[in-house]
Amino acid sequence: MKRRTFLAGTVGAIGATAVVVRAADAREAATVTSLAALQSAINSATAGTTITLANGSYAVGSSGITISGRNGTTTSPITIQAETKGGVTLTGSKSFVFSNSSNITISGFVFKQTTSLDLTAGSNRIRLTRNEFALGSAATHSVVVRGDDVKIDRNIFRDKTTAGCYLVIDGPSNNDPDNETIAKRTYILRNHFRDHTYGSNGGEALRLGTSGRALADSDATVEYNLFERANGDPEAISVKSSGNTIRYNTIRNSLGGIVLRHGNGSRVESNYILSGTNGIRIYGNDHLIVNNYVDGVNGSSSAGIVLGSGSSRDHVPGESETARKGNDAPDRVVIVLNTLRNNTKGIAGESNRTIPPLACQIRDNLIVGTSGNLTDLPYQSGVTFSGNILWGSASNGTIPSSGFTRADPKLTSNSDGVYRLGTGSAAINATTANHSTRVTTDLDGHPRTAPYDVGADEYSTATPTRRPLTAADVGPNAT
Repeated sequence: MKRRTFLAGTVGAIGATAVVVRAADAREAATVTSLAALQSAINSATAGTTITLANGSYAVGSSGITISGRNGTTTSPITIQAETKGGVTLTGSKSFVFSNSSNITISGFVFKQTTSLDLTAGSNRIRLTRNEFALGSAATHSVVVRGDDVKIDRNIFRDKTTAGCYLVIDGPSNNDPDNETIAKRTYILRNHFRDHTYGSNGGEALRLGTSGRALADSDATVEYNLFERANGDPEAISVKSSGNTIRYNTIRNSLGGIVLRHGNGSRVESNYILSGTNGIRIYGNDHLIVNNYVDGVNGSSSAGIVLGSGSSRDHVPGESETARKGNDAPDRVVIVLNTLRNNTKGIAGESNRTIPPLACQIRDNLIVGTSGNLTDLPYQSGVTFSGNILWGSASNGTIPSSGFTRADPKLTSNSDGVYRLGTGSAAINATTANHSTRVTTDLDGHPRTAPYDVGADEYSTATPTRRPLTAADVGPNAT
């Protein structure tokens, strides 16, 4: 074997020599014990190289750890990893600084910087996996994604007390808010977003886009992530771009909900929102809201689902920044097969803006409550209601009589706290519309069989394949 040695520094009591070994498969594996040796190894890395930084705490200088012009391949990425998961802590103002690089994996680090980790435009197919982000109060955002085909998986984002987001999907330039391009195809999987205590506008856990980029197709997929005590903003997941998929996530005990704030054509499917303040709120056009379960969302203006109103009918290319920040009235939004239980309101609208929804559908949802109003929609001329089932001592509210029946769904609590249809439920086989082109499984992952059952659950005695997520399902130790 060919050996290549880098000069090693020390961290605490660590002072071993850093060695690069060319393995039998012609890939390089490096173990380094100083930032200088790490930088040297990165500078010569090629496709398939794995560089391991020995456990310890490292203070990174103001220039950061640069990754410039380094390119792996999709099958042989360049991997930069901690010796053990969570064993390396990086402090200082910056961490990794990317430019013109691709197929790079960063794994196992604890980030405690005072500035954001910026995955720059032109640096594509970057993967951040099994890391912990606990940045200082001076950092606005923890991670900003500007490049395409980035994967953010199995990380922890925690304990933020100031304005800014844990994770932002943005575009090529932070100084060009009206640039209508955006990072494409970001994959956000099995991350744990927790304990953001800012509590005002600008503290979202996850933000997909900006007002200026609302019409750009991001095509991001956000799935199997857990949000706990996401109290930085009323929007835990804030969508400000188009063409995204938000599915199989769990939001627990949080101020924030899922908000389609700007953009068109997103899909919100099979998410759990449990015991918080905000459910799902919708602006923009051509969204599908299906199979979601919202339970125990309570507050003076809280609702399981809010179909918003607008200050404009539609956003258009080239409009002013002020106009773009306004609310786009919902057009052709389809809200079907959701279960909304014991929220302050089940489905609500807004009367604080003058432009109402247009050509929207609210069909085959199960809405249950013990107090208040199950529905409260001030604008109804642009909404079609059918097949919804209402139950409980709460009043029907504003829903037209043709749009619902009152019948007992016989909900039964399971060990995971989710209420599902019981034997003899009035919701079984009760849908009035054909939804087979929209969804083929239910909230639990069970197959839907026509005619579908009303609400998010298709009655079954089989064990669910999807349940509300816990901390064991996400973060650095997740499978």
